[in-house]
Amino acid sequence: MCRNIRTLFNFAPPATDEEIRAASLQFVRKITGFNAPSKANEAAFNRSVDEVASVARRLVDSLVTAAPARDRAVEAARAKARGAGRFGSSRPGQ
Repeated sequence: MCRNIRTLFNFAPPATDEEIRAASLQFVRKITGFNAPSKANEAAFNRSVDEVASVARRLVDSLVTAAPARDRAVEAARAKARGAGRFGSSRPGQ
């Protein structure tokens, strides 16, 4: 589950609210062990996702660095190459 949480700081363009929410959802899923909460836990689960997203946004927005921002396309290509090296292609033509 946590493999889907990606670094969100120091990218051009900056992380979107959707990306931060997706990472927050994965974090709460990991902590709770729920992929989808029961009706009894749904409100607490969703509130936690919202709170984690809010804190994560404040954190990302307040961090500073002297390093140049990383390019999303370049980083995505590197991750894809690492994955192909690790797992190979499972589909022909990939």
